[in-house]
Amino acid sequence: MSKLLINLRRVPDQERDQVCALLDEHGIEYFLTPPSVWGISAGGLWLRHDQDWQRAQPLLADYQQRRYQQERAAFEQAHREGEVTTVTRNLRRHPLRTLAFLVATVAVLLLAVMPFLTFG
Repeated sequence: MSKLLINLRRVPDQERDQVCALLDEHGIEYFLTPPSVWGISAGGLWLRHDQDWQRAQPLLADYQQRRYQQERAAFEQAHREGEVTTVTRNLRRHPLRTLAFLVATVAVLLLAVMPFLTFG
């Protein structure tokens, strides 16, 4: 009987392909299910045989740990080089637009809280 290994919701194609290559490399049979047309299900990566679950889990955990470390290092490098968008960088690059969004946010929050402030 098949067993779901990964739900593919918000999984990039590159990561999905790397996991498939990892499973191929270790001789683990799998199949992919596509996402539904209406977005109710995201699709998945399924193992064909239940007994492969015990082999696939440590492989997947190791892969995810390595990927996390790589992505974290890339993010920190981009942050050091000033390529990551932050509120302060956004404020410097687009001051009027950023301030307009901040004012709009405060206005929406005030409208949401106003009934509670005027109650009683």
